[in-house]
This record gives sequence, C-alpha cells and structure tokens, in this order.
Amino acid sequence: MAAVSAESLAGRDITALYASPLQRAQESAAPWSERFGLPITTEPRIIEPTNAFEGSVKMGPKVILKPSSWKYLVNPFAPSWGEAFTSVEARMLAAIDDAWAAADGGEVVMVSHQMPIVMVARSVTGQKLWHDPRKRRCSLSSITTLALREPQGPGPRVFVEVDYQEPAKALLADSIDTGAV
Repeated sequence: MAAVSAESLAGRDITALYASPLQRAQESAAPWSERFGLPITTEPRIIEPTNAFEGSVKMGPKVILKPSSWKYLVNPFAPSWGEAFTSVEARMLAAIDDAWAAADGGEVVMVSHQMPIVMVARSVTGQKLWHDPRKRRCSLSSITTLALREPQGPGPRVFVEVDYQEPAKALLADSIDTGAV
C-alpha cells in the first residue's frame, strides 16, 4: 500500500522524507525512500501518542463496560487516557513547520500515524480536535497534502489542507490494519 501511494506522486519534486520512529512507519517510509532516492529522517515529534490502553481496548461505546477503564475516561475531549489533543497538534505542526523551513523549495513527505495526522487535518481545517475516532478520515497509506498559506503579517506560518487522497484504496479490502499508514 505504501508503494502504491509513493508511486502516485511519481514526477513530483519530493526532496525530503521523514518518518515516525516506530517500526511500522519506518517500513511504510521505505517505498518512498526507494522511489525518490531519499534517506529516511526519523522525526520523533510525528510519533503516535501513548495512551493508557496501548492497544488493549478498542475505543468506542463498549469501553465504558470495563470498570478498569473508567479512571481514564474522565475527559474524552482532552483525552484523559493519553497525550492531550492540543499537545499532539502542537508537536505535529512544529515538525511540519520545521520540515517546510528545511525543504529548500521541494515537497516533503512525512510518514506518521492516524491520530496525529487527524489532529493536523482537523487543526488546519478549523475543526475541533476532539472527535469520534470511528469517524476519522485517514485510511491506511492515505495522503493528506498541506500547503503554506501566505502570511498576513507577523506570526507563525499557517498551513492549509489542499488535498486528501487514498491511492491504495483498492487494496484496503484485503489489508489488515496493524497501524501502518
């Protein structure tokens, strides 16, 4: 799936490749590295957040049926079971900003994980960060494209979403989601 996504951007001026330090992101970055002849730069800020459940519980209505989970469900808008949405948003946008500043005119690919990508997409489109995880728009090996909006004065750079695509969508039916994006 990652190879199909990388091939979908053939001909683009990709000049840098970043990936989360987690193995599945590094593996998903490998086809991009091969396709564009770029080294993979490990970027710890684009890692998925840790949480109290760490894969032991699927989030959703059934989580409240487990009394051992209740202590983590104090504030689903934050979330209280792991890294705050605003923290994920801030570190992802900082990594994106730094990658843009170092890009030297080309495009950058960043291989991350669903939740951090969703935080960025929701942030740059002006949506609230808290959401129902079952309704996320971010499938395996999807591509969310950002561009720099021309600054309207002093202050931090502002990014906007300009495209979302699922080049490997045809392969989704036969895939097993183990977290790679």
